[in-house]
Amino acid sequence: MESLGLLGAGLGAGLFALGAGYGIGRIGGSAMEAIARQPEAAGKIQGAALVMAGLVEGAALFAFLIEILIWTK
Repeated sequence: MESLGLLGAGLGAGLFALGAGYGIGRIGGSAMEAIARQPEAAGKIQGAALVMAGLVEGAALFAFLIEILIWTK
C-alpha cells in the first residue's frame, strides 16, 4: 500500500507543476496582449502580472509542501 501512496504523491506533485505552469502562462499571455493593446499602461500591467504570478506560484508551492508532508508520513 505504501507504493500507492508514493504513486499518488508523484501524480499530485506533477499536477501541481502543470497547473502552476498553465496559470503563469495564461497570466503572461494575457499581460502581453494587454500591453500590445495599451502600451502606455505597460508598467501597471507588468506589476499586476508579477503579483498574480507570485500568487499562483505560492499556491503551487504550498500544495507541493503538503504533498511532501503526506509522502513522508
